[in-house]
Amino acid sequence: MNWINSVVRPKIRSILRKKEMPDNLWVKCPETGQMIYYKDLEANQFVVPGSNYHMRVAAAARLKGLFDGGEYETIALPEVPLDPLKFRDERRYTERLKDARAKTGLNDAIKIGLGKLDGLPVVIGVQDFDFMGGSLGMATGEAIIRGLDTAAQKNTPFILFAASGGARMQEGILSLMQMPRTTVAVQSLRAAKKPYIVVLTNPTTGGVTASYAMLGDIHLAEPGALIGFAGPRVIEQTIREKLPEGFQKAEYLKEHGMVDMVVHRHELRATLSKLCHMLTKTPPRPPQPAAPARVNEPMPAGPA
Repeated sequence: MNWINSVVRPKIRSILRKKEMPDNLWVKCPETGQMIYYKDLEANQFVVPGSNYHMRVAAAARLKGLFDGGEYETIALPEVPLDPLKFRDERRYTERLKDARAKTGLNDAIKIGLGKLDGLPVVIGVQDFDFMGGSLGMATGEAIIRGLDTAAQKNTPFILFAASGGARMQEGILSLMQMPRTTVAVQSLRAAKKPYIVVLTNPTTGGVTASYAMLGDIHLAEPGALIGFAGPRVIEQTIREKLPEGFQKAEYLKEHGMVDMVVHRHELRATLSKLCHMLTKTPPRPPQPAAPARVNEPMPAGPA
């Protein structure tokens, strides 16, 4: 009787049980509530058809979709102290880092690659908002500095995709120190007379906006991206006035001269290629196809 209960019945139940639907099979558009099949969204570079809403893209998928053939060399992140302040709030900082690494597959909130964009060597850095809100800590600061130094040494443009909520509070003043340090590294690339192009994605706020994200030779932005230092709600509560419609959105900032171009994700690769060839005075060649950004990356969890 025990054999029937422990072996036979579970097997029968497993046969009759309906196949469970994966949690990420369908994605809801945060703007319109439209439900989109995940594979269709992935094939459309995570841009929602109809509403044109730009969802977040994982760093590895972004790099794969930009470089020729999806091939690039990953630039290793420098080693930094894991928890210099021994910080703890509701949980230990080391535990939060462990969870973020498991979720994204990244060592920290940025991934940097060296490869070719339509035949032109470039260094590209991508901040990943899914890693603790893309926050700027010691590891991210060191990685950006290494990316800028690598571009200067190899005489290539440096392209940065910014996505961050600001400085990482768990590292305190050590996080804030990355603002001037990255600023100095940007000046080093400028001294080498190589282009620095920033692509602002949703959201780019806080200390990142107050430092390297606003020091580019050219600033592009994805449609609808939130860009600013403090959030609109904080500003309204501080000045006690209603902000203009679309305040701190990419389109509003373009109208007021803070952003040079607002570029749809489908046109972003071609635009970056054109700018890099023009700024380096390199004759363009026919565009090379990039690998589809269809890799086994974590599901985007929210706005682009």
